[in-house]
Amino acid sequence: MPDPSNLRDSTQIVLPASTLEGYREDIDEEFTVSFLEQDETVRIIGSPVVIKHVSEYLARQGVSVP
Repeated sequence: MPDPSNLRDSTQIVLPASTLEGYREDIDEEFTVSFLEQDETVRIIGSPVVIKHVSEYLARQGVSVP
């Protein structure tokens, strides 16, 4: 049985809200994801394949993704 934390890590990216300034609209247009805002953080939630592509997109923009 898969470890739930590994599944969660492959379906979301958690970043400070300020990190997404200037990128959120582009991500929303290009990828099928949901945004969940909590306090000063934003969770980008999507399928494992889409989250991988979003992570690659952010890396190309110079955003460090944990």
